Amino acid sequence: MSFGVLNLGGVILSGGQARRMGGGDKGALVLGGRSLLDRVIDRLGPQVGPMMLNANGDAARFAEYGLPVRGDSLPGYPGPLAGVLAGLDWAAEAGLTHIITAAADTPFFPADLAPRLARAAERAATPIALAATQEGGRMTRHPTFGLWPVALRADLRAALEDGLRKVVLWTDKHGAASTAFHDDAFFNINTPEDLARAERMVREGVQ
Repeated sequence: MSFGVLNLGGVILSGGQARRMGGGDKGALVLGGRSLLDRVIDRLGPQVGPMMLNANGDAARFAEYGLPVRGDSLPGYPGPLAGVLAGLDWAAEAGLTHIITAAADTPFFPADLAPRLARAAERAATPIALAATQEGGRMTRHPTFGLWPVALRADLRAALEDGLRKVVLWTDKHGAASTAFHDDAFFNINTPEDLARAERMVREGVQ
């Protein structure tokens, strides 16, 4: 499985409830004069083929972005794996074999995310690859940034219907490679303080 032959779609995960930001869509927050979602679309787009947005509620509020919108197919906000499943269902209908996921609240993720995840999965001969950072000798995985095969969507649906919620419990069952990026690559915006820090990063030239 080399990156050059993958039939790859991009899925932006925006299905959370943003409680620490007071609710609403975190992707609509403005950073450096542009919405977070605009930034994520521009960063993910060159790395994949077609894209979709996983978001719950009225899809019309995202009309300006021109992307198909899918909500979770399971009730009760079961977490990011439900967004992955929504993406896999969309990809299957679109004739894609794999998706790359990225979180809508993480504007600085790597511009080479997709090829590096694909190479990691190929080297390890695993169906899944997850992004990670190396901090103080410890590897931290970031499972909202991953490579996922459409072939596992039925298994994922069954796991979610059985009550599984923790991403790594499912990925470890199937085998998941990891590839490490720099420490701030997956800085995400959960609070007003995080947004202020991201504004400083933009002023300092972080792209």
